[in-house]
Amino acid sequence: MANKNEGQSTCAEKQAELKRLKYIEGHLGGIRKMVDENKYCVAILHQTHAIRKAIEKLEVLLIETHLRMCIPEGIASGKTRGCRGIDVSL
Repeated sequence: MANKNEGQSTCAEKQAELKRLKYIEGHLGGIRKMVDENKYCVAILHQTHAIRKAIEKLEVLLIETHLRMCIPEGIASGKTRGCRGIDVSL
């Protein structure tokens, strides 16, 4: 059975991740409204670009957490199953 704390973010990291998700959700709602109101296509595209950038930032947060917490915990516990192609001898 997996450790229930394995891979969990710290409180500050979780807050940053949730903040980013709320931002993305807000933008999606705004885009939905813009489409419903037949707003100018280029304006909508600017908003979709903002969402893509926000998702990229969320991915960076998740990857940083994974590299700093999950991988070292997995290596320490001998769980290197997902480490194919990664040099785990750091």
